[in-house]
Amino acid sequence: MSQATRHYDELLARHYSWMNGLTLNEKIDEQKLLLAEAGLDDGPKDIAVDLGCGPGYQSFALARLGYKTVIAVDASNALLAELEAARAGEHIRTVLADLRNFPTFVESGSVNAIICMGDTLTHLDERSDVTKLYRDAYAALAPGGRFVLTFRDLSHEREGLDRFLPVRADERRIMTCFLEYEADHVVVNDLIHVRDGEGWTFEKSRYRKLRLAPAEQAAELERIGFTVDCDRQAGGLHMISARKP
Repeated sequence: MSQATRHYDELLARHYSWMNGLTLNEKIDEQKLLLAEAGLDDGPKDIAVDLGCGPGYQSFALARLGYKTVIAVDASNALLAELEAARAGEHIRTVLADLRNFPTFVESGSVNAIICMGDTLTHLDERSDVTKLYRDAYAALAPGGRFVLTFRDLSHEREGLDRFLPVRADERRIMTCFLEYEADHVVVNDLIHVRDGEGWTFEKSRYRKLRLAPAEQAAELERIGFTVDCDRQAGGLHMISARKP
């Protein structure tokens, strides 16, 4: 089990939907607009793959954009259960697996869209895993297919108190994280206070994220053969949309 998977199993999965601060439909509408802007509302819509799908924000968005089959891959049982509970007739197939194994679920050259959204990409262990994922995505896509990524730009180091970040707070929960920088990774320490009757329970866990620079990722995708035609900020994340010629 990877450190990221353990972090989600032990802490983050049960708070994940809450920390986003939106209802499911609000989040789906937000992601549907973002994916359309990334070019996923054009071209054939037979098969899409959502890598690190979580509770399904982007999977449902893909289904609402008209994709006939959406394969939703995640390593968290709890988050996949949320997706399945919300499913209401959409053709979404959930797969409990490490996202790096997705080529075993699809035929080479058969997929119209592959997405890896949120900050999922940085959960991979090493930069070599990222490059392999890009190569596997290129092989899985049909000509004209599209690969869309979002990730947090952690290449610039925060210092001092700027390393402490409020995530969300309400009358029942308070979540903060603080960051510790390494050469190629950031250690993310998640701290959550949960109201328990008249008192509070303290929950904590940590995991490592890759420090990926957007310009380097766009260049790597182009070296593999993709055409990058969208490379911009998207809220607090960076988005790259790349097409297989």
